[in-house]
Amino acid sequence: MNFTKKVSAIAITAVVLLIGTHANAQSFQKSKLRFGIGIDGLIPVGNLTNVANLGVGITPRLQLGIANNVALTFTTGYYHFFTKKVYVPVFIGSNTLVSYQNDLDIIPVKAGLKAFVSSNIYIGAEIGAGFEVDNGGGNTKLIASPAIGYASKKWEVGARYESFSGQHNNYSLIGVRLAYGFGL
Repeated sequence: MNFTKKVSAIAITAVVLLIGTHANAQSFQKSKLRFGIGIDGLIPVGNLTNVANLGVGITPRLQLGIANNVALTFTTGYYHFFTKKVYVPVFIGSNTLVSYQNDLDIIPVKAGLKAFVSSNIYIGAEIGAGFEVDNGGGNTKLIASPAIGYASKKWEVGARYESFSGQHNNYSLIGVRLAYGFGL
């Protein structure tokens, strides 16, 4: 079983277990704040698979209820991708290759909406900026991210697709987030 299938199986199992357990209906009270901290598994897709195998992240999220089942979200955090080794010639025309590995780190800053379509199932969308972190200063990417998930009073499991675009190097990922949250 390849890595993507394993991660998908784990995510589906987690969602089924959470749905199968007793949970109170999730809702947002208007003008109430909620804070959650999540751990993310990040699977590169598209161009990102050329340089990275997988990534991990930590994502704090602040939510403000604007209706009983809708909230504004603000998410930030830190993504770290484990990159592949790249082999380059020592100089032009050389047969000697040198390998280097430059990790990719991103600080996402996103705002969006999260709406519950049933008592515990939500859909969401966020847009923002991703700041690539490296030794020489990185690029800033536009992030667009639709999501779907399950949330109880304290726990949340969600999946999302994130697209990063800008500076002639576009890439994307599939993220799975497990988070613990509480009201403020």
